Amino acid sequence: MLAAMPPTPSPAPTPAPGAPRVRERGDACPGALRLHPADDGHLARLRLPAGRLTARQVEVLAHAAEALGDGRISVTSRGNAELRGLADGCGAELAALLAEAGLLPSPTHERVRNIVASPAAGLDGLGHADVQLWARELDGLLCAAPWAAALSGRFLFVLDDGRGDVTGLGGDVTLVAVAPDAALLRLGDRAVRVAAADAPRAALAAARAFLTAAREAGTGAWRVRELPEGHEADVRGALTAAGIAAEPVREPGQEPVRGPAREPVRESVREPVRDPAREPAPEPVPPHAAPPAPGPLGPRSLHVLAPLGRLTAAQLRALLPADEVRLTPWRGAVAVGADPGRLPALEAYGLITRPDSPWAGVSACTGRPGCAKSLADVRADAVPGRPGLPVHYSGCERRCGHPHGDWVDVLAVPGGGYLVDGVPSSRTTLTAAVATARTTR
Repeated sequence: MLAAMPPTPSPAPTPAPGAPRVRERGDACPGALRLHPADDGHLARLRLPAGRLTARQVEVLAHAAEALGDGRISVTSRGNAELRGLADGCGAELAALLAEAGLLPSPTHERVRNIVASPAAGLDGLGHADVQLWARELDGLLCAAPWAAALSGRFLFVLDDGRGDVTGLGGDVTLVAVAPDAALLRLGDRAVRVAAADAPRAALAAARAFLTAAREAGTGAWRVRELPEGHEADVRGALTAAGIAAEPVREPGQEPVRGPAREPVRESVREPVRDPAREPAPEPVPPHAAPPAPGPLGPRSLHVLAPLGRLTAAQLRALLPADEVRLTPWRGAVAVGADPGRLPALEAYGLITRPDSPWAGVSACTGRPGCAKSLADVRADAVPGRPGLPVHYSGCERRCGHPHGDWVDVLAVPGGGYLVDGVPSSRTTLTAAVATARTTR
């Protein structure tokens, strides 16, 4: 039987502004086996590549929340799941439940299976490729590579089917389907074009290139953006070593990556002349797009949002029957193969089923009493408002779980008030302040 790992140690201090980040210890991100102690009990974070849950796994996760935790499942900004309120000594029982359901395919790699994929891929006729299939292949490759266990629990793979819904989520390795037979691979500011059939293997090779660069830098970097200057990952070299053909590209607005020079035709010009025919052409990359709205998704699927990012066990079970459930990075769920006619019944369960819901796009960190660092019970203070920009309530300056891109920042401050995008607001004026901020930027 699998045993739970020791609790997560305290985080390392943040470096001074402008100083290079040096990680002096390994990543302590919580997982399903490494539980994190919190004020409301222990926390377990389950990595769900592409957010995918089978019907059986939905039942097991709901049961684990009720039997071992506080009865709720938190959906993270990466489409993973968290169980809170876990009692001391329940780690082994939780691990056994998850392993039996296929949610722990590799105990050594369970924290590195951070894969976000377009949740609507293959369901609504949009996009160039079913990146959900890429996610499953990549997950298998990750778990089968012993070296991949050295990735941090924060390293993120993002797979976009070409619609642009997840490209802005801050991936370390990003794959974008740009044609039915081709994908753009990005790692940091490096981009190459690979065959769609090679995309999952290419993503794995890019992750290995990062680890090599991080090891040579000696700073213990957890993410690509933490690599110090002069220690960029050699993506092209890693792809060549893996036997993957790649074509250099540049994205619109970037300076061209110059190809080899040819000798000039005019004798009066001694400097080499660049051949435009050998310059990498700009690659059309989809702009960041809005996530799918709650409601019907294609002819046989539906999309709902979890109120403040948390599902009760009953709400999670209510998504069944379905072929599978995909948790989303927008703290919702896609029920694949479910009749959209069930949406009114799901709304009765308290789920957000309409884009005009005043709670659509509203999220919050754990807050009090679950988090000792929080200055407020942000979930109790959160208010709905006119639909618009996402809004996130944070109990402290860490802003755990905030959305990516443009969002309204509601931050608790000492004394019981909040800052709404930096403007002071009391609890009594919070509703108006948030509503205004969501619709005026």
